[in-house]
Amino acid sequence: MVRLTKIYTRTGDTGRTRLGDMSETDKHDLRVEAYGAVDELNAALGLAVCGAGENHPLTPELTRIQNDLFDLGADLCVPDRGEKLDWEPLRMTPAQTDWLEARIDTHNEKLEPLDSFILPGGAELSARLHLARTIARRAERRTVELASRGDVVGAPAITYLNRVSDYLFVAARIANDNGARDVKWVPGANR
Repeated sequence: MVRLTKIYTRTGDTGRTRLGDMSETDKHDLRVEAYGAVDELNAALGLAVCGAGENHPLTPELTRIQNDLFDLGADLCVPDRGEKLDWEPLRMTPAQTDWLEARIDTHNEKLEPLDSFILPGGAELSARLHLARTIARRAERRTVELASRGDVVGAPAITYLNRVSDYLFVAARIANDNGARDVKWVPGANR
């Protein structure tokens, strides 16, 4: 159970922050960038959920993803240094990605195959989901970069980020009346 009793700690006043294991690092540390991008993605999804409304069929899925993104942030903010901690850190699981894949497959059955790239737009919810998708890709790039520099990042975390952006692409098409309002890219249209 998380309990927040004090919102400001003053640690950040000097450009430092604490990770989930209470170790300190710079606020510009790549790990902080990675879970910060996940946090930004979560906020963008919150905006999409507000725009969709509680009765929209995508709302429960997007809300579930928001919860999973908090799990992902918790995973990324506790470095795996091979040391025994006093608690079991929360880590992403393959089951979370499996759920995304099942939702992608279900939604994709309703969509016509694409014959062009599409532009973010059509319905407002679709545009918001495309914005979230681009943030997901940035979070993925930061997380992959973190792993490439030698920091341990669990494979389920990276896989989830890759798949959540796929989900958001398909969900954006669903929000565009199952693709009927998709705005197609016309290469070289304005030359």
